[in-house]
Amino acid sequence: MNYKKIKKAIFHRRLNRFVAEVYLDEQIEKVHVKNTGRLKELLLPNAEVLLEESDQPNRKTKFSLIAAKKGNLWVNIDSQAPNTVAYEAISGGEIAEIRNLRQLKKEVKYGDSRFDLYFETEQEKGFVEVKGVTLEKDGVAMFPDAPTARGTKHVWELAKAVSEGYKGIILFIIQLEGCRYFTPNSETDPSFTDTLVQASKQGVRILAYETHVDEHQMSIGKQIPVIL
Repeated sequence: MNYKKIKKAIFHRRLNRFVAEVYLDEQIEKVHVKNTGRLKELLLPNAEVLLEESDQPNRKTKFSLIAAKKGNLWVNIDSQAPNTVAYEAISGGEIAEIRNLRQLKKEVKYGDSRFDLYFETEQEKGFVEVKGVTLEKDGVAMFPDAPTARGTKHVWELAKAVSEGYKGIILFIIQLEGCRYFTPNSETDPSFTDTLVQASKQGVRILAYETHVDEHQMSIGKQIPVIL
């Protein structure tokens, strides 16, 4: 996926989950943060960040904060980007688990749930739940960075779909490159970790792909190991 009208800025502080202050052209600018997660290891004072200028003239903030520099790498923090990248990757045949695609739909309701993607191939039908990953520690990608009851519910419901004959995939899109493997963040959310392990035993496929991130785009990269 591509971004338009990108500007570099320097992070100052976060005012709340949705708004932060940055230095843009040596002036303080309030910007929309496209991720309500904690991001404490990324949104640090004086960190270099990327902003996308909005096309909506009536918006309260002119820019959205979409990425932060960590070391020499850009980390995309746009919470909507992983779904877009996943859709593009599956459509393009870049996810090994989903080949010979016949149909791909977004936001499909199933029972009491709504999964990110529904697919049909020549052999099977199934659902994909996409999770964006911005947390990296010592080369290990981890999710979540805060407790997620909603995420745990999605995992259980995907396991239910598998028990009823569908293929179920949880696709972790790592919003940076260079991680050695992915593992659930048991310290932050043991319930999510336990649920993910149980779902895997029940047939849910757990996949992790890194992404290529630069100043103008994020695209699917290579698959990396998952350690539960």
